Amino acid sequence: MSEKINFELYDPNVEMKLISKEYRALLKGLKNRIDRTGKKNLRLAFEMAVEAHSKTRRKSGELYIFHPIAVARICVEEIGLGVTSAICGLLHDTVEDTEITIEDIERTFNKEVSGIVGGLTKISGIIDTQSSMQIENYKKLIITLADDVRVILIKIADRLHNMRTMESMKPDKQAKIASETLFLYAPLANRIGLHAIKTELEDLSLKYLEPKQYREIALKLKETKRQRTRYINEFIKPIEDTLSEKGFNFEIYGRPKSIFSIWNKIHNKGVPFEEVFDLLAIRIILDVPIEEEKQACWNVFSIITDSYVPSTERLRDWISKPKSNGYEALHITVMGPHGRFVEVQIRTKRMNDVAEKGMAAHYFYKGEKKDKDSNPIDEWLKRISTKLQNSEENSLDLVNDFKLELYNEEIYVFTPKGDLKMMPKGSTVLDFAYEIHTGLGNKCIGAKIKHKLVPLSHVIENGSQIEILTGAKQKPNEDWLNIVTTGKARTAIKTAFKAEIKELAKDGKEILTRKLNAISAKYNDKNLQTLIHFYKETNHLTFLSKVKLEKISLSELKKMEVLGGIIKTEKLRKEQENKPLTDSEIIKKVKEKLKENSDILIMGEDGSKIQYAYATCCNPIPGDDVFGFITINEGVKIHRLNCPNAVNLMSKYSYRIVKTKWNQSKEISFLTGFKINGIDDLGLVNKMTKIISEHHNINIKSISVESEDGIFEGIVKLYVMDIEQLDELILNLKKLDGVINIKRLEVEL
Repeated sequence: MSEKINFELYDPNVEMKLISKEYRALLKGLKNRIDRTGKKNLRLAFEMAVEAHSKTRRKSGELYIFHPIAVARICVEEIGLGVTSAICGLLHDTVEDTEITIEDIERTFNKEVSGIVGGLTKISGIIDTQSSMQIENYKKLIITLADDVRVILIKIADRLHNMRTMESMKPDKQAKIASETLFLYAPLANRIGLHAIKTELEDLSLKYLEPKQYREIALKLKETKRQRTRYINEFIKPIEDTLSEKGFNFEIYGRPKSIFSIWNKIHNKGVPFEEVFDLLAIRIILDVPIEEEKQACWNVFSIITDSYVPSTERLRDWISKPKSNGYEALHITVMGPHGRFVEVQIRTKRMNDVAEKGMAAHYFYKGEKKDKDSNPIDEWLKRISTKLQNSEENSLDLVNDFKLELYNEEIYVFTPKGDLKMMPKGSTVLDFAYEIHTGLGNKCIGAKIKHKLVPLSHVIENGSQIEILTGAKQKPNEDWLNIVTTGKARTAIKTAFKAEIKELAKDGKEILTRKLNAISAKYNDKNLQTLIHFYKETNHLTFLSKVKLEKISLSELKKMEVLGGIIKTEKLRKEQENKPLTDSEIIKKVKEKLKENSDILIMGEDGSKIQYAYATCCNPIPGDDVFGFITINEGVKIHRLNCPNAVNLMSKYSYRIVKTKWNQSKEISFLTGFKINGIDDLGLVNKMTKIISEHHNINIKSISVESEDGIFEGIVKLYVMDIEQLDELILNLKKLDGVINIKRLEVEL
């Protein structure tokens, strides 16, 4: 839900005309998918939403009703959902923000609509980035996914519109919402098959997290558009001519990489924009009957490889076996004119609809596909539903396991009987054993692949046939959690641990009972809770199992007072008064101090009211966009907004994030560094040090340079006053002959 503010700004008559125009556009988007009853209910939902939000405005000043209408339009026009989802999109904020109740909605419409709106209301707190229950909110979202996928599709539409209209928000709010979007919503959209929305969410997130880089890439794409267009036309002409000659009904066009994917390549591989050679891809969309799709795509593949030399290592066949998000296509990379690699994507119209609109399009076409009983999306949803049946799953573990499933690509492997199984890329033999059956995983000792024995940790490859080997005495151990990569395997191993802990706890109970009898105390709930609290354990199972394993010494029982069979620990507590505070107590104290100032002023040598330190993972310097993170033992850690850990910290622990701004003395220097590479030249290091020390008067901590085959790579660590000084230095160093690239270090210095 977006931020809102109440005030009069626009002419009411003009606003009502605009609202009516938006509603007519929504109605037009449904076209032939709405009957008379549907129109009546849609109009009812529209009027209910207009009335409910009539006095509320968004941060931008516009009436709030424009937001739910926009969400409903995204559901209909960009995701391909029907009238029920449109109604729910219109009503998605009414229960949370107005006097309308779920019961009102059920009476006006039906249980289906009230159920979806109720699901949306339950997970609405997920965008409250100040909530200490953030992980619980993520868990709600995941559980809702298994209940009714339309809730998540509408929630993604809601997030997309919020991301499109964040200009009026404060920068820190923009950054937190953008981080959360990258953390969960973009990969979730991708997993459900909403590729176009996933791409836009990533680009919009980058726009607010890395505004400078976003603008630079966008500008360069704009500047090179004419050049790309000429190249695309040159590339597609021979293919287009042949396809027309052979009578195909088709579309063919080129598209640039998304800004986020270009930034990702620049950021991860350290290459400049000019060296990202796969900036574009060619897409061919065929209009053929469903029964002819596979043959038609391979025929077009043959035509392309007749015109250009293919790179066989980069062939991706997602027609024979679609991705788990339902994506189907043939991808082939070929060598195009002027020695440039070009990716060509071959799809049919149906495949393209599924790729762009994901699950909604899949279900629209599902009835027409007689040759397939199920779809990978259905299988994935079943896996999620099965996983959620384990009610003991820790919320944080559930979210982390779920995220792994969102990001992983798939490979295909075979059982000894030839059954095909889909596994996440990077899965191990142990993952595969648990995928077949939990009992098989618990007893797994290794596997045979191509008649060779391989260990549990062996990473399986695409197309492998795997025979799992078991041992009667084998059982899961803690190290297995470092071997497996899938959520299913991790959950099964943890469940096995819990069963073992229960057995250990039984023996621990007997030991504790004997020890308590020795000091004339009783084994009862009161004494047990006293001891759990005294030894700072979380529950009785953990405490008793540690007693059995002798990880907890009960020797201190003799020092405790016993009155009427009840243990008293006050004397021992007094002896421990000088011990360090607990984690929660430290966080509470720091947060109390933070309430005094809404912003932390990062001072120089004068110090600050609050203990702070600079994070070594990103080494912030004055001028960097930064935020504070409340740690357990080191006060507040200051991170750069583009720190590699920023997305994770903001998403998982947003309640520990604080606004931060610089008020830095120019007399203090900060350690930073950069990596520099290029063509080796005699005296280059001397020229570099001269510019750094003499021209900029910057102190150097260290310089290390390695050279091989005429190429050098160096790491420079130095002390600067602020980001402006560093940027100016890098700009001057780039002017040196032979220097190709300079990239700021983001590792511990």
